Amino acid sequence: MRQHCALKHGILKEFLAEFLGTFVLVLFGCGSVAQTVLSRNTLGEPLTVHIGFSVGLMMAAYVAGGVSGGHVNPAVSLAMVILGKLKIWKFPIYVIAQFLGAFVGAAAVFGLYYDAFMDFTSGILSVTGINATGHIFASYPARHLSVLGGFADQVIGTGMLVLCILAIIDGGNIGAPKGVEPLAIGLIIMAIGVSMGLNCGYPLNPARDLGPRVFTAIAGWGFEVFSTADHWWWIPVAGPMVGGVVAAVVYYLFIELHHHRDEPEKPHEDEEEEEEDEEDDDSSLKDKYEMITMS
Repeated sequence: MRQHCALKHGILKEFLAEFLGTFVLVLFGCGSVAQTVLSRNTLGEPLTVHIGFSVGLMMAAYVAGGVSGGHVNPAVSLAMVILGKLKIWKFPIYVIAQFLGAFVGAAAVFGLYYDAFMDFTSGILSVTGINATGHIFASYPARHLSVLGGFADQVIGTGMLVLCILAIIDGGNIGAPKGVEPLAIGLIIMAIGVSMGLNCGYPLNPARDLGPRVFTAIAGWGFEVFSTADHWWWIPVAGPMVGGVVAAVVYYLFIELHHHRDEPEKPHEDEEEEEEDEEDDDSSLKDKYEMITMS
């Protein structure tokens, strides 16, 4: 009974940590986009958006890292399952927490800037047009981007994110000093943002994209958020999951598999051998004693 209660309490802690971490990520990330768009670029620019998402992920890792690992991304969680670092039965629980955290984070951004949204859009919330605001919460492709190009963009971008995260937390690699890992992970997002953001804004996270997208569908943007750009919405969901798996396999085959591992000592076997040797010595001494007494 105690073990069952402890298990339930443990997974609840991890659920809440992933929920809160993802909430923090979306609040800072989407909040930085909202400030840029709603101020018509007077209080923000692409660099401030990169900073918002980078610091948001860093803070999310600090919030949740010590409890759940601070995945805040289903693609990262799936990679950890592939590598045996997360039990598979926990995976759907993590994903639900991440999705809900992103959904509530989007709602918080909308509530925070509600008056600004109404002023900017005159009350008409749209995905396309000069007063479009749907892209504040979820990704949409640039005009030049094809479906295949978008899918590849998400596989490569998320693959690099997961690959670098695995390197940072790998005890057999250089790694990062304890407590500095979230900072290093935040810098990964900064690097991806300034190098891979042109095509679709580097969502890289199914929960971070789908959660806010569902919120916008409910909050007034309608199901246009799913139908726009030839039903683009599934690409930032499926692409990152594929990228996470590919990165996990590549990192294991190229790096982790080749770590030098010392053979573990076998103290119990050594102790047993010493005891057997002592018993053999005792028996031989006993035999010699008996031989002497008999003679």
